[in-house]
Amino acid sequence: MKTNKKIYTEDEMLDELIGKMGTPRRDEFEAKIKKEVDNYYIGEAIKQARKNKGMTQDELGELMGVKKSFVSKIESGKGVAYSTIIRAFKALGAETATLDLGKLGRVALW
Repeated sequence: MKTNKKIYTEDEMLDELIGKMGTPRRDEFEAKIKKEVDNYYIGEAIKQARKNKGMTQDELGELMGVKKSFVSKIESGKGVAYSTIIRAFKALGAETATLDLGKLGRVALW
């Protein structure tokens, strides 16, 4: 039995479910997605810097004055204050604001 199902592109699906580009609802959605992606990359940068230093989450947490669970939250890309992110990088001994993540690119924070 053959069915005639339409295949939608991502943009067509988003246009249909959230609204066309430039509408307030779509702009809000796009901004939220961008923020989540940015948080993910920052978390990855912290994780990679920590691993490159041979540190555990416990050790980084101790340097920052926070618990391991908080370091895990940062590394998993959960929304964390900018000041906390800076504190993490400084605890890792980052001398510059730019970290090279290899395939992931470079992240500049300050």
